[in-house]
Amino acid sequence: MTRQELINEIKTKKTFLCVGLDTDLKKIPEHLLKEEDPIFAFNKAIIDATAPYCVAYKPNLAFYEAFGVKGMIAFEKTIKYLKDNFPKHFIIADAKRGDIGNTSKMYARTFFGEYDVDALTVAPYMGEDSVTPFLDGYDGKWVILLALTSNKGSFDFQLTEDKDGERLFEKVLRKSQEWGNDDNMMYVVGATRGEMFKDIRKVVPKSFLLVPGIGAQGGSLEEVCKYGMTDDCGLLVNSSRAIIYADKTENFAAVAAQEAKKVADQMAALL
Repeated sequence: MTRQELINEIKTKKTFLCVGLDTDLKKIPEHLLKEEDPIFAFNKAIIDATAPYCVAYKPNLAFYEAFGVKGMIAFEKTIKYLKDNFPKHFIIADAKRGDIGNTSKMYARTFFGEYDVDALTVAPYMGEDSVTPFLDGYDGKWVILLALTSNKGSFDFQLTEDKDGERLFEKVLRKSQEWGNDDNMMYVVGATRGEMFKDIRKVVPKSFLLVPGIGAQGGSLEEVCKYGMTDDCGLLVNSSRAIIYADKTENFAAVAAQEAKKVADQMAALL
């Protein structure tokens, strides 16, 4: 999906919601455990219910890899279901890959070639040659680089300063602009960072940002938009648990739709 196609979807649907498919068998409604593939059954119901209110879905690979081959089959079926039935939705594989060049090439082939997702989250710690293989030869695909996360451990490295006062996350943003551009690179920035979005926008004024942390993690959508929104929106705001686990009865999908609609309505007003 190109940048303009994504922007068009946001403007048409008046939402920039991304629904996280962090599907945990211990949290899904019990009646689904009788299904042949409970993970896919849950995902399908959530997708069907929430598709009108979002522009993107983000399955987190950890929740699929934890169940071995069965989990990865469910992941693959989920991607195929989205592509067959909701082809205009942006699909993010949240896998946080990134390794030496030849390994990254294989990861790129896996997610962009085999699974054909639109975007992949990538860890930047190993530098240019671990990131650029995801950008070479994959038109319409996106790297979503980890920049400033909302976990407490982010203080260990991301906010440390060099002798010139530049923080590590700022260095990641600045340096990575030499590898990609606003048409193929986004950044993960946690919603709980609030005013830090001003500093982010000084370095990457037009880049799209994938923003986790609203809902269960307590981030403020209004603050994110106040400091992070651009003329093209420039945001994909993710919510997982607050939507997909809002109800554990047989009515779970309808309740998920209600929660997604609440967020989408807020987004429409902010747009």
